[in-house]
Amino acid sequence: MKPVRVRFAPSPTGFLHIGGLRTALYDYLFAKSQKGKFILRIEDTDQSREVSGAVESLISSLHRLGVDFDEGPGCEGEFAPYIQSQRLTLYHQHAQLLLDSGDAYHCFCSSETLTKMREEQQAKGEFVKYDRRCLSLSKAEVQQKMESGEKHVIRLRMPDNHRFGFDDAIRGHVEMDASQSDDQVLIKSDGFPTYHLAAVIDDHFMQISHVIRGEEWLSSTPKHIWLNQCFGWETPIWVHLPLILSTDRSKLSKRMNDVSVESYLAKGYLKEAILNFVALLGWHSADDRELYSLDELCDTFSLDRVTKSGAIFDLTKLDWMNGQYMRNLPLDTITERSLPYFQAAGMPIDNTSVLSKIVAAARERCTLLPEIVEYSRMFLERLELEASDKELLKSIDSQRVLAWFSTELPKSAPLDADKVHSLSKLCMESLGLKGKAFYTPLRLALIGVAHGPDLPTIFSILGEEEAISRINLKCEQG
Repeated sequence: MKPVRVRFAPSPTGFLHIGGLRTALYDYLFAKSQKGKFILRIEDTDQSREVSGAVESLISSLHRLGVDFDEGPGCEGEFAPYIQSQRLTLYHQHAQLLLDSGDAYHCFCSSETLTKMREEQQAKGEFVKYDRRCLSLSKAEVQQKMESGEKHVIRLRMPDNHRFGFDDAIRGHVEMDASQSDDQVLIKSDGFPTYHLAAVIDDHFMQISHVIRGEEWLSSTPKHIWLNQCFGWETPIWVHLPLILSTDRSKLSKRMNDVSVESYLAKGYLKEAILNFVALLGWHSADDRELYSLDELCDTFSLDRVTKSGAIFDLTKLDWMNGQYMRNLPLDTITERSLPYFQAAGMPIDNTSVLSKIVAAARERCTLLPEIVEYSRMFLERLELEASDKELLKSIDSQRVLAWFSTELPKSAPLDADKVHSLSKLCMESLGLKGKAFYTPLRLALIGVAHGPDLPTIFSILGEEEAISRINLKCEQG
């Protein structure tokens, strides 16, 4: 069996999206599980749709997520270049081979002619495909049109009365009739190849063993098989992944859904959760676990566990998964990743010990990294109380609790968890109060809200001086 070599071949038309990430991730996981190579190839043959900076963004996103390629732009291997616009000579040479063998032909039809042809076929209820009107042109006619500068393309001549059969690693044996395939354009009028020609040629010369791609490419497979046969090449193993669906089971769309990976990272989703979630969009392990590190996925992943049915993109599950990673990753990791959000909010924290304590408390109650910043405001700012809370603090029992702590706290410094527990117990016994009557006024005075962490955590984060100051302030206002 030849070495496993797989490729992720995005078009530089925007940000990396969820569907693209899944393809890249499955390529990566399969390569790692088989001790193979993962290649990044940029398919930029549609120059009209190329977005400036998209290549850099794609590469940056993959690196941020830890899905690193073995060969590709900036990581050149023996099959460079890995950007298709730099390989045009190779494509034209092979297009000429197809022309010479009669497996391709020049087409001079205008866009208006093609539109009219399609409309007539649709009106008759026929399969919409090119009707080969230029196939009958003689060599002399073709030469004359080219010399006169007529715009033209090169089309693949698909076989007549032929049935393609191929094995797919996920779908098993698939058969498709050639009559349902168009004479695909191979070289466009601008001289650039289409995906179909460039991908087949590059897959061959880059020795790609498995083509892992979305289900939407299944109908194009006969064209790619035929191109390989025309060149006398062995076809790779086909792997067509299931569609990713919205919760209403419609296809997840780049236009209709927020599917940019960068967007999810910016919102504060953790890369570990994103990768874990995306890995399960069509794949599951034998024991149906849900939480995996990237290394564990590399050890566990196999193509035979990928399903044929559509995978549901459920944001609720991603939120749940992100919460799990928020609570279970090392505290230093979550603290470090929360820092940019504190800085963006204009809340830099110089005391790393305090920040670590805040994050430790917050991550038990937060789903996304920015939520940690909002949660921390109770410790870093003196929040304005709601009107009802102000009235509650003015009550006799509330003022008794605050007055007691205002007197006893300075005597008990330095505070630790045991002292806070002892003080709380002593206060409740002395004043005959317990439950909400005791805890609510203290929390309102200390953090401005009625619910929050336990008292030892609050005192630890605020520090004795700030805690006493806040309690004294509410005593004075009461």
